[in-house]
Amino acid sequence: MTGVLIGANSKSVRLNLASLFAPDSGFKIVGNLSIENALARLEDLDVDVVLLHLESSADERTLFALESAEISPRPAFVILTDNAENVSVDALRSAHAVLPLAAKAEEIIGAIHASMAGLMVFHRDLFNSLLLPLVGSEQPLDPSDRILTPRETEVLRMIADGLGNKEIASRLGISDHTVKFHISAILAKLGASNRAEAVTLGIREGLIMV
Repeated sequence: MTGVLIGANSKSVRLNLASLFAPDSGFKIVGNLSIENALARLEDLDVDVVLLHLESSADERTLFALESAEISPRPAFVILTDNAENVSVDALRSAHAVLPLAAKAEEIIGAIHASMAGLMVFHRDLFNSLLLPLVGSEQPLDPSDRILTPRETEVLRMIADGLGNKEIASRLGISDHTVKFHISAILAKLGASNRAEAVTLGIREGLIMV
């Protein structure tokens, strides 16, 4: 049986995550705790996979010690978060899979199986928002890496029109979470720190017209 340790600060979220693992699934929940307590029990429990549900930057700060933690054998870390831009480099290095909070049950289970096989799993939008900045920290980005996709350009244009995330999601027929990921990718590609700066840079570079 694969031992799964669940870490989430909301009791209801912990119960929902625990419900993903049927008795005959081959997984055994060895702990279902708050994030801080889950990380503190890593060495005490027989853990193969750590499933963490991160809702705030405060949650993510508890991951800073993961990179230097001496845990042997080291479990696979599967992280659920919508705050991609707040995930620390150390936490990213320790993660085997990073998925949005709205990930479906089959996506989470699939990511766990992949991480157990030694693979790394990143949601497509998270990949753009998380890894592009890391590449940029090591070497200059190729100009082509700064080109927004048609959907990202559309989102940026709506931001320039003053629309909020929910309005953008409604007009495009996508979820709020997907809008957040598009915005994270836009900020990363443009090197902007906020929405207003992204609009300014988009206008300056001729990506959008106002």
